[in-house]
Amino acid sequence: MKNQAVVKNQNYVVDIIDSGIEGEGIAKINNFTIFIPGAMKGEKVKILIVKVLTSYAYGKIIEILNKSEKRVEVDCQTYKRCGGCNLRHIAYDETLDIKRNIVQNLVDKTLKNKIEVSKVLGMGNPYHYRNKAQFPIGIGKDGKRVIGVFANRTHEIIPMQKCFIQDEQVESIAKFIYDFAIKNNISVYDEKTGKGSLRHIVIKIGKQTQEIMVVLVVNGTTLEKEEILVKELIKEFSNIKTVVKNINTKNTNVILGDKNVNLYGEGYITDILGDYTFKISPLSFYQVNPVQAEALYNIGVEEANISKDDTVFDLYCGVGTISIFMSKYAKKVYGIEIVEEAIKMAKENAKINNVKNTEFISGDVQDVLDDLINRKKIIPDIIMLDPPRKGLDKISIENILKIKPKKLVYISCNPASLVRDLSLLEAEYNIYKIRPVDMFPFTSSVECVAVLKLK
Repeated sequence: MKNQAVVKNQNYVVDIIDSGIEGEGIAKINNFTIFIPGAMKGEKVKILIVKVLTSYAYGKIIEILNKSEKRVEVDCQTYKRCGGCNLRHIAYDETLDIKRNIVQNLVDKTLKNKIEVSKVLGMGNPYHYRNKAQFPIGIGKDGKRVIGVFANRTHEIIPMQKCFIQDEQVESIAKFIYDFAIKNNISVYDEKTGKGSLRHIVIKIGKQTQEIMVVLVVNGTTLEKEEILVKELIKEFSNIKTVVKNINTKNTNVILGDKNVNLYGEGYITDILGDYTFKISPLSFYQVNPVQAEALYNIGVEEANISKDDTVFDLYCGVGTISIFMSKYAKKVYGIEIVEEAIKMAKENAKINNVKNTEFISGDVQDVLDDLINRKKIIPDIIMLDPPRKGLDKISIENILKIKPKKLVYISCNPASLVRDLSLLEAEYNIYKIRPVDMFPFTSSVECVAVLKLK
């Protein structure tokens, strides 16, 4: 029998009783759950039901009848359509409470050990914090060239406006390249036909060093007038250290192709994190918010309480940032990462910083971990891990439980997979702390550090 608690395309007046995992409002009608993006706990809203599924529905705000005092005027023109900062309508301090509650609710639902989640570590200045921007370039509905951001869940490009989380210099550079393309009639990529040259502009900036890398993503091997463009760019922006042409001829959602050609400079920039200098290349992963990344790593390293006798495994180590952070306290750190380019950078980063007690291994974490433990018989005292959104695989969890290191420090960008993995480890480990860090202010993402000690 079809659920008749709510009917699609009908209006209802509801009270918002909670926040969902994306920061959306939650209401109940006859005990049936409705998710309402943009609504806030404590508000009374008139909604239109836009989608009904078996156990829940989605509503859209028509009118806010009682406003929350934590609601703020949105300062961004493209906020509603871009979907980049879905909490921009909420006072910053309140967003931190929402994020803590998201993690706490998952803990209460899933774990036997009902640990109290710590307060979220917020940012002093939660604006213009990103050190990397990617701007698609394409053909708009009017047939003209357009640069901007993809509209939420679509490939329509919303024209570029001022963004409050991107670095301001980065926006000026992207705009400069776009104006050059218009003036010089450079062809831009058309997703429908697969023709046209310039696809994306990716820009990275070292927040401490102010060094800038510009990556021009091109559908083909050449970009018209590339030499003139590079000349004008470096004349206009003196802190551009390198310009790279990235070749991506595939019909794909992946922004960067595999092949890079240096048009200017060395093909990388550096940034400083803590006491260390890191090289950043076009393809290597580096934390998007380095201010909060440093805070996150400091919490992780402090909680791990590493001593000079400890062997540490750093799983999913990226370009080696946290391995290098830990190196000065440990006997030896092994970093494991599947992306070869990142491992190459990690080795270089260790060299630049004169760090001698790290070893970086490229490969799938489950295979390398298996090899280190079962073949090479290297047993870690502490494991630091920062897996992708999907969390840990079964084999890695089994291997961890087999060798039982005295401490695990689990850094996660997805509280749902974190809590699921903690539930598989809590028979052997005491979950001692879960500390969320606001890595992406005004978005519903929350990063967490969980500290586990062997029982």
